[in-house]
Amino acid sequence: MAVTGARPRQRLSRVDWISVALAAIAEGGLAAVAVEPLAARLGASKGSFYWHFENRDALLTASLARWEEQYTAAVTAENTRTGADPVQRLRLLIRRVTMLAESDSVYVALIATADHPAVAPVLKRITEQRIEYTMALFRDIGFGPRDARYRSLLAYSAHLGHTELARSAPGTLPRGRADREAYLQHVITALTTL
Repeated sequence: MAVTGARPRQRLSRVDWISVALAAIAEGGLAAVAVEPLAARLGASKGSFYWHFENRDALLTASLARWEEQYTAAVTAENTRTGADPVQRLRLLIRRVTMLAESDSVYVALIATADHPAVAPVLKRITEQRIEYTMALFRDIGFGPRDARYRSLLAYSAHLGHTELARSAPGTLPRGRADREAYLQHVITALTTL
């Protein structure tokens, strides 16, 4: 006899588990990535989890890889595809990462656990990739290797500072559209002026 009104259970995908793990990291850090609470959140069994992942570490690794793809590889690829001149690409990149810094709670949680064996290599890799990409933009603008590297380090340091301010003291950041645009223009001018 069929139960009236019952909805058939959807089969969860690997992506569903990764998405809920990233949401858990954003809300409670790495400690929040635990099989039973994630299963309960998805309305699933632990068996569903083990269908897709060998263990918690495998889920954590897959989740970090997805986050890295979304917040580093995809952002730089999108920026490169614009085909804009280097100064405009830098402007677009700064605007994009500033918006992301204010909404990416996963990054803040990962920075807090930077020495974790699964997190450390990811943070090292994305930091190097981001600095290299920005350094290439500065080189394309016309700066020499040393100046391009220093400006890239300064830009990334500013990004980290903005990320922290967005988390700990959001009221200090420009809020209105005009103030935000003026702030971003000031940042770009400071970074690109000889």
